[in-house]
Amino acid sequence: MRKISIVVLILAIAACKPAPKKEEAKSEAVENVETEKAKYPEALGKVLEKHGGMDAWRQQRTLTYALQKPDFREVHTIDLYSRKDRIDTEIFSMGFDGEQAWLLDTDKKYTGNAGFYHNLIFYFYAMPFVLADDGIIYTSTEDLVFEEKRYPGIEISYESGVGASSKDQYYIHYDPDTYQMAWLGYTVTYRSGEVSENVKWIRYDDWTAVDGLVLPNSISWYKYEGRNPLEPANTLTFESASLSSSAKEDGFYEKPEGAEFVEIKKN
Repeated sequence: MRKISIVVLILAIAACKPAPKKEEAKSEAVENVETEKAKYPEALGKVLEKHGGMDAWRQQRTLTYALQKPDFREVHTIDLYSRKDRIDTEIFSMGFDGEQAWLLDTDKKYTGNAGFYHNLIFYFYAMPFVLADDGIIYTSTEDLVFEEKRYPGIEISYESGVGASSKDQYYIHYDPDTYQMAWLGYTVTYRSGEVSENVKWIRYDDWTAVDGLVLPNSISWYKYEGRNPLEPANTLTFESASLSSSAKEDGFYEKPEGAEFVEIKKN
């Protein structure tokens, strides 16, 4: 009988212990979301949401798209977690294994800089999501005016040592009515290592849905005078774009037999 009483007493004490509160778990989740949003300005958060949201972007692992060049077709593949990448054509291939860039060009047909180009187009294509990467500094910038319409903007710079060109600067400008990205201004410091005041301008006005996210169908570089875009200079069209939550097989981004490592210059 005494044993039964002890068991009852233990059960009673256990029942009196406070259970984990759902409110506390919910509060932690809200706090995590608020911390995430605090990483970038409110306006950029609205732009990201307009394009599908960071949660949906982070659920994807592999991005693929193609570019038709005059003499060959490029197929670009990127691991969105590690930022390993690979470009394949019928003539040559190049990529980044996570530490080093490589080039497979048996017939010596490639005339560009593989260390610079291997992920260049990805950063233009994956706008605006890459503007939420770590190591970014956000500041205000003046509106961009085009055809009498004002496009508010945000200046993006990078902490020292981030990326291959931490002195590069970007300017994202969005439609004030819809918060859809409309323009990208950028400087290139890769070759000189010095901060540039020459801002190039790309118009983003041709969007398409890719697996729940809004990504560019094409982008157009504009002739410009300072901060004034004038008229289209050339357009890059993306084909066969797709996203996948699965990673590529082991070794996909590794340097293939016969390829050579190439230099990636950091400012």
